Amino acid sequence: MMHTSRRLLLGLAASAVLMATASVPPAAAAGKIRIAFGDVATVETLNFLIAVERARERGVDTTVTYFKSEDIAAQAVVGGQADVGVGAPYTVLQKVKAPIRIFYQMSTLRFFPVVNTEFYQDWKDLDGQEIAVHSRGSGTEAIMQLMAKRQGINYGNISYVPGSEVRATALLQGHVKASIVDSTNWRIIQEKGGDKFKLLAIEDVDATDEALYANTEFLEREQEAVDILVEELVRTWREISANPGVVAELRTKYNLLPDMPAELVADIGPYYEGSVASGAFPNDGGGAEAAKADFEFNALAGKLEGDPSTLVVEDFWELGPLNRALAKLGQG
Repeated sequence: MMHTSRRLLLGLAASAVLMATASVPPAAAAGKIRIAFGDVATVETLNFLIAVERARERGVDTTVTYFKSEDIAAQAVVGGQADVGVGAPYTVLQKVKAPIRIFYQMSTLRFFPVVNTEFYQDWKDLDGQEIAVHSRGSGTEAIMQLMAKRQGINYGNISYVPGSEVRATALLQGHVKASIVDSTNWRIIQEKGGDKFKLLAIEDVDATDEALYANTEFLEREQEAVDILVEELVRTWREISANPGVVAELRTKYNLLPDMPAELVADIGPYYEGSVASGAFPNDGGGAEAAKADFEFNALAGKLEGDPSTLVVEDFWELGPLNRALAKLGQG
């Protein structure tokens, strides 16, 4: 049975309930940022929430709203209900033609396709079958679509199940037979499910999982606030890269997600240690090189149209905030 506090987190996400990330008032006004996060607040979001807290300490009035999908979060940014979105909205940027630009890469894709071996053994077995991914337009969906293209198969149905731990639980309980999860939840599946589950091989996947994006008018108008947030993201990511164990300490310091179930608290260390070791958290915020890698991946996955070599970085990224942060903090 799902722990009550975990159900509460999911309920908040599904209802898009506003959650301020700290109750301590900002020191001196340095601008305001409303962030739309298309995911569940859990272990994987702690590094981001720590950076937000540090930005608040420097005067940025920041609130985070959790939505049930990256699509809805992107709609909030495009519609002006939020200032900054979290996701990898390349399809939206190409199709909507709104002046929205990515300005910081938070993580690269490090996910693990998992199948129940009582039903499937390899990618070919998934032809015509149902799979579960995080959300429409998410990195998990892109990986699964890319592998389907490479394997010459078509899924019978794609279910959208936000939260890697939720998909892991669904696999263990038999509600889902094929899905994709993060490293922490693959470890949990191995511990609890044993040989009943196996990984399907993927290769040559190196693209953005989550990034920050905003309207260019907002980026210009609130440059001070955005610059502070990006600086704190870079500082926090580098600190975690040097010492993944600091995340648990900073969660306590800032009282982040205090109702997190004990089993998830125990996963904080292993998750960040594994993510740092796999290179999931870039110390330089991505930038132009990340954009080019994303063009190739998303074109192969069917998320971008056209020859990736002809796509222009500036049509998708606003590099100013990141360049200013790296000039101040050093390249890495």
